[in-house]
Amino acid sequence: MIGGVDQRDSPSGRVISVSAVVLTRADGAVVTVRKRGTDRFMLPGGKWEPREGPAECAARELHEELGLDVDAAALARLGRFRTATANEPGFVLVSEVFAVDLVAGRDEPSPRAEIAELRWVRPGDVAGLPEEDCAPWAPLLVRVAREAAG
Repeated sequence: MIGGVDQRDSPSGRVISVSAVVLTRADGAVVTVRKRGTDRFMLPGGKWEPREGPAECAARELHEELGLDVDAAALARLGRFRTATANEPGFVLVSEVFAVDLVAGRDEPSPRAEIAELRWVRPGDVAGLPEEDCAPWAPLLVRVAREAAG
C-alpha cells in the first residue's frame, strides 16, 4: 500500500501508481509533455517515491520535469483514474490527478529531466489531436470533445 492505493488491486499485481497534474494557464491551455524515448504526450507527473503522498509527488514532479515550485497544498485533487499505461504494456496505471493554474509572469514551465518536449493544448485544439499522439486516457477525452463539437 503506497499513498492509499493497494498495489495488489490488479489480478496480476502489475500496477503503476503515479500523480499527474492538469497545469492550466490563463487562456485555458493545458500543458502536455513527451518524455525522452517516447512518442505520446501526457500530463506532467510521475511515480510515487516511498513515504510520499500523491500531492507531494505531483509537486516534486512539477519541479523536476518543468522547473515549477508549487506547494502540494495548492494542488486541487481531481480524482483517481485507472487506465492502460502509455509505455509499459501489460500494466495498469492508477493516476491521482491534480489541477493547478499557472500565474502569468511568474510560472514559466520549461522541459527538464526526462522531458523532451512541452506542448500547450488549448481547449479548441483538443478535437484536432490525433488519438495515437496521446497517452491512453487522452483518446477518450479527444472523442468526447469531437462529439461535443460536432
